[in-house]
Amino acid sequence: MSVLRDPRFSTQRASRWINSSISHTGNAGNDCDSDNRAGGTQAHRSEIAELKEFKRIFARSLMFLNGSHHARLRKVMNAGFKPVMLQSVKPRIQALVKKMAANLEPDHGSRVIDFMNEFARPLPALVIAGMLGVDAADEKNFLIWSDQIAAFIGTPTPSMEVALLAQEGIVALNNYFSELLPYRRAHPGQDLISQLIAAELAGGVITTKELLAQCCTLLFAGHETTRNLLGNGMLCLLTNTAQRTALQHTPSLLPSALKEILRYDSPVQFTGRLLTADVQMHGQLMKKGDLVIPFIGAANRDPAKFSHPDQLDFSRDEGNHLSFGYGAHVCIGATLSYMEGEIAFNAMLPMLSRMVLEDATPDWGCNPVYRGLHSLKIRLTATTS
Repeated sequence: MSVLRDPRFSTQRASRWINSSISHTGNAGNDCDSDNRAGGTQAHRSEIAELKEFKRIFARSLMFLNGSHHARLRKVMNAGFKPVMLQSVKPRIQALVKKMAANLEPDHGSRVIDFMNEFARPLPALVIAGMLGVDAADEKNFLIWSDQIAAFIGTPTPSMEVALLAQEGIVALNNYFSELLPYRRAHPGQDLISQLIAAELAGGVITTKELLAQCCTLLFAGHETTRNLLGNGMLCLLTNTAQRTALQHTPSLLPSALKEILRYDSPVQFTGRLLTADVQMHGQLMKKGDLVIPFIGAANRDPAKFSHPDQLDFSRDEGNHLSFGYGAHVCIGATLSYMEGEIAFNAMLPMLSRMVLEDATPDWGCNPVYRGLHSLKIRLTATTS
């Protein structure tokens, strides 16, 4: 918690982070002659230039800004996540969940569903796409581009190949929104893009390039955490009989259950910071310019903060988790994620007694930052007439 609110641990790390992917592909440290070193330097500069567009867009994201720039953009974006705005999209989320839950049901007997691919993955993407006012028909492309960016963010020292794919994804998103802006300027609505355009037209609040970067961030970050909350939460319910039963008997426990699921199996396991000064912590000296990895998942199971931290307990009341961050950079969409989770699991509660895991071993994804399931196979039995 102290690291996440300490200004010496800066979020302004995009260029440094992207450059780290280049340093791991060069020949630095090799015992080679001066001609090879010169060639390596030229190649290194070429790789830096190759990722220029990635750094340009990424560095404007709210996720990687500090101080007045961060405060200015966050104020603009907060307008889209106020309670009145979220309540206005709640009926649409409820309708989406109802339809998707119905599509899981077998006509008779039973069927095996993949909860991740049939529910948890598409739902948040459709929600944030709707809030942005973009065509849900483009969902497949959004998910591909998002996965490319997530693979980069999920690697503390990404390879050049991973960085190039992430650049491909974020440039594609940027181009998509660039083509959408003229129409939205001419036909504004109640969506987030229209709100950002209004701030842009007001002058001095947000630039067009900043606007595009925030759209990219929202579409990517708007579903990545929530889909893993849904998947991890469902796995928790199906593997913890006592807690599942308690929730089924007392549905009013759901808000505290979601909070506990986020603590117990955090969708975001760590984040990154760039040191702006030397810092001494726990007997270790960290130097200015170092990239630092604060482990959120570990903090959420700190025995100094939580009693029996490795146990799932929906009645737990021991303060907040850090799964959505803390301080100035707390996740702007945290309330939306909670709302999606509550609506989704409210719909799932009557179905839980008819669900059993099809596979004993969960199929986890390989991204170390975003802890989530690649698939979750569940056998769902039809309701009896």
